[in-house]
Amino acid sequence: MDALSFWDYMLILSKYALVIFSFIVIERSLRSMLSEKYDNEIWAYIRSGKERIPVYHWENLLGRSASADIRIYAPGISGVHAVLSRNDKGQWKVYDVFSRGGVWINETQAGYGGAPVHNGDTINLAGTRLGFIELEEEKIGRLEKKRSVAGSRVFPAVTLIWLTLFQGALLMQHLMSCEAEYAGRISLAFTAVIVLEWFCYTAMRMINKSGFELETLAFFMTSLGISVAASSTPEDMYKHAILVIASVFLFIILGWWLRNLRRASSMRIPFAMLALALLGLNLFAGNSIFGAKNWLTIAGYSFQPSEFVKVFYVYVGAATLDRLYVKQNLYEFVAFSAICVTALALMGDFGSALVFFICFLIISFMRSGSIATVVLAVSAAVIAGLMAVSARPYVAARFATWGHAWDDIFDKGYQQVRTMSAAAAGGLFGKGAGNGWLQSIVAANTDMVFGVVSEEQGLLIAMSSILAICAIAVFAVRSARHCRSAFYSIASCAAVTIMLSQVALNVFGSMDLLPFTGVTFPFMSRGGSSLISCWMLLAYIKGSDNRREASFVVRPAEKYSRWEDPRLQENNSGNKAGKAGKAEVKKS
Repeated sequence: MDALSFWDYMLILSKYALVIFSFIVIERSLRSMLSEKYDNEIWAYIRSGKERIPVYHWENLLGRSASADIRIYAPGISGVHAVLSRNDKGQWKVYDVFSRGGVWINETQAGYGGAPVHNGDTINLAGTRLGFIELEEEKIGRLEKKRSVAGSRVFPAVTLIWLTLFQGALLMQHLMSCEAEYAGRISLAFTAVIVLEWFCYTAMRMINKSGFELETLAFFMTSLGISVAASSTPEDMYKHAILVIASVFLFIILGWWLRNLRRASSMRIPFAMLALALLGLNLFAGNSIFGAKNWLTIAGYSFQPSEFVKVFYVYVGAATLDRLYVKQNLYEFVAFSAICVTALALMGDFGSALVFFICFLIISFMRSGSIATVVLAVSAAVIAGLMAVSARPYVAARFATWGHAWDDIFDKGYQQVRTMSAAAAGGLFGKGAGNGWLQSIVAANTDMVFGVVSEEQGLLIAMSSILAICAIAVFAVRSARHCRSAFYSIASCAAVTIMLSQVALNVFGSMDLLPFTGVTFPFMSRGGSSLISCWMLLAYIKGSDNRREASFVVRPAEKYSRWEDPRLQENNSGNKAGKAGKAEVKKS
């Protein structure tokens, strides 16, 4: 038996180090996101008798139902009776959502179009009178300062140091296994992502934002994606580094755009038209690869329009802010969704069509609260799926192969069998970066990326990538209850639904636990379109982070313009004059 060399010992040491570093990064991120206290923002109060009920959101359901944000127990009150909403100018409105007893503001009935409500007004719900008390900007600022600051328990800079160590160990493995001509390119790619993450963190700290857990987890998975690219296509590392930088840049741009909800809502229709135009162009001018016509080539560069449509789809689904529970808005979104899913099905991209459909179910339920709508949509999807299986032979073949990959290891089960074999060969700690053989199989770095990571880095690292996505999902669901606006809540849940769906289809499909659909793994699969869309979807999840000083997407509460009410301004002027007079008396 040959003695182990120094480099063999370094490889073994790096394998254990990678597992330790990865779990420390995920544990610290999870502990920071889930253990820190969530203090709701307070924008106004509803006075019911002697009780003052705080208003935590910009879109609030009023009624008897358990799903109502402000529950009112009184005769004649419907389950969901009215909606109290605020825009980012500070103007409040009350809408009647087809209640039995009606809604009035003072003596004015609030119908389908709603009615403005001002400080001190009376909201009459079927004879039950409620007082509306809006908080002044100064009061909102004082309450904001009492909220817990993000990152106060688990310092994000320390977590980022552990991530940098993980990336350094990963780079060392590649340098020990790669050809000399690619060492510089691989080093540059890893150095670029390390510099980029520290630059982003420093920039966030400069604007007093301390929540960096989501970005840390995204950079963790992006680093694994760079490792996969370095193993499979080391000649393209310059291109991959540029794509990572572009993805983070677009993440910041979209986050900045979402800060203004009025602007976001106004662009709903143009973004929907852009999404449909991309799908139409893809449908008629796209290139077919592996049976799916989901690629476009422009000026020699290929990309997948469906990846960008995911970003637009979530935007359109969440951007109807004017009123909730309005069926016309829901029907428009259903029609838009049907066109998107049908176009993807016609292209043969049934994996993406399924991801879109699952996302549609989440958005439609959050927008309507109707189980009947979801059941109807699922029934229609089952019928459409059966028609697709009968009309598309290769789709039927994939379903026939499901669970029987080992029956035909050289044809229909070729990819799944090799993915399972490579994952098993990697064991818990892997063979080391660049030492696997699965990366040489066609589409291994996209559709079978979980197998590549399992073989080279081991099952523990591969499972940590799944855990990272699950951590983001748990955080998004937890944050959704505290979002100031329904836009952030719906967009965040929809975005994380897309990520979870892709992870499930990619991992279970490549392991023959689900039909193989060829869907990418978020952040890790090679491809600029997928990477950019994942980082942009992360901007929606970042918008749901409503902790104090956590997210650059969410503007500080005290920075919003105070609601313009002439009566309130007069009262404030009188109060200031009174305070000034008392000060003069005290001084004399």
